[in-house]
Amino acid sequence: MQKSKLAGAGAAMITPFTADGRVDYKALTRMIDYVIEGGVDYIVALGTTAETPTLYMPERAVIAMFITNQIAGRVPLVIGCGGNSTSEVLDQLREFDLRGADAILSVTPYYNKPSQEGLYQHFRTVSEHSPLPVILYNIPGRSGVNMTAETTLRLAREVPNIIGIKEASGNIEQMQRILDNRPEGFLVLSGDDAMTIPLMRRGGDGVISVAANAFPRRFMQCVNLAKQGAFDRAEEAYASLREAVEALFAEGNPVGVKCALSVMGLIGDTMRLPLVPGTAALRARFEKLIAEYDLH
Repeated sequence: MQKSKLAGAGAAMITPFTADGRVDYKALTRMIDYVIEGGVDYIVALGTTAETPTLYMPERAVIAMFITNQIAGRVPLVIGCGGNSTSEVLDQLREFDLRGADAILSVTPYYNKPSQEGLYQHFRTVSEHSPLPVILYNIPGRSGVNMTAETTLRLAREVPNIIGIKEASGNIEQMQRILDNRPEGFLVLSGDDAMTIPLMRRGGDGVISVAANAFPRRFMQCVNLAKQGAFDRAEEAYASLREAVEALFAEGNPVGVKCALSVMGLIGDTMRLPLVPGTAALRARFEKLIAEYDLH
């Protein structure tokens, strides 16, 4: 697989649910077609935005297969395959049908707070068992542990199957250390929509995006300008999206993006507990922003 296939913007796909809480495959079909028609470079299934912790393992396997079939080779696919037990992640690698995917995205183990050496050994073990290239996912705000630039670079240099990182630390200095010292071809992707253009301006490769679910055309306009090196124009294009992107995270992810997509009529606004739907105030905010900036 060419690593450059996963540059640009990948849409971190939501999991729509019916009113009674089952996976809504009709809405998922709509969403896949919507983001592909909106120009996203690839799709990421079963990440944070998919409410993956609330999905049973058999549901995850079916969703992965369903998304693969619905994409039908139109864009590359990355499948989330992570957890806080290394052996459980290896079980996922065995149980999921990964034949239609291009890479896996694997999050830093959460809750049990491994050391940097523990993180290194975890990802080394996962990559040795993965039939696909691995993109690391560092998100200390959710996992409770930050993978340092030094650990990321050690993995990048020593484990050939690890091809990139989704960096959601929010620490631009940490990202810069990775950018400055990475092996050739190692992807550095933003885990925060708002940091996409600043990271690409510094040499980053793109983003795994929540906003690309809701506003794919407008968001891809910004990313494509940044890809061309037209960073000032990309920032100008992003200005009309800034308020809407902030609103996506005002009540947490994926609460915000599901609220926006519900306002747009693409999905129902159902979450699985412990997440609950966005407030009436958030819904009103999206109604105003979508109309004001023509974000349909």
